[in-house]
Amino acid sequence: MKQIHFLAAFLGVSIFVFGILKFIDPFRSWYQTQISSSGLGTAAYWLGIIGEIGVGAMLLLTVINREKFSPGNLRFIGITSTSLLVFMMATGIYVHLHPGVPAAVLPLKIKPPYIPAFFLLAALIHLRLLIRQIK
Repeated sequence: MKQIHFLAAFLGVSIFVFGILKFIDPFRSWYQTQISSSGLGTAAYWLGIIGEIGVGAMLLLTVINREKFSPGNLRFIGITSTSLLVFMMATGIYVHLHPGVPAAVLPLKIKPPYIPAFFLLAALIHLRLLIRQIK
């Protein structure tokens, strides 16, 4: 299904790049402020970065090396990585809506969680397509 591969590639590249950007200023300092201001703790800082890079790499793996995996393994990797992405974007929405997080450290400098909501919606569509493929 072309939609599944397109969404996996789009989500994989985007999330992977977002994870890498968290090592570079000003994104690094914005991300540190987001985590500390939202009260998520230091573990969330590293889990967010590792999670984004890992999920992005897993999604890209399903696109780049799909012939090396059985269809069942591809669906498992896709469903697992997309489910983790849904959780991460829900956390991103929480951070955006947290009153202690200033808009100045958020993407686009706005409080409404447009970016995490967009990626949450894209991940849910991808997840639905993967699950529908099983049936």
